[in-house]
Amino acid sequence: MGLGSSSQENMADTCSSVKQLVKELIDSDDVVIFSKTTCPFCIAAKKVFDDLHQVYTAVELNKRDDGDTIQTILEQITGARTVPRVFVRGECLGGCSDIKELYASGKLVEILKAK
Repeated sequence: MGLGSSSQENMADTCSSVKQLVKELIDSDDVVIFSKTTCPFCIAAKKVFDDLHQVYTAVELNKRDDGDTIQTILEQITGARTVPRVFVRGECLGGCSDIKELYASGKLVEILKAK
């Protein structure tokens, strides 16, 4: 077995373990926001939840060594690589514009109250 094969196996193992981590993170709280601390869209999305006094878990990808891999996994799961990616009870609601639209229409509060 050559070096390339072993390297590919290690990459597959890493992706598999990070995929499991992402699933665990999504399941860890009612509201989970995959974010970057310097992203204005992420800040705006988190502000919506702050204004609603809704507790959430923020996973700051730019503060993690595996942040780029997590972002790739999120793209596979949601079809979008951009942040923020907001999950409520395991369902991806989208990014900042989606959250602001749901908030403005009153649907975000309904989604948060429905348990």
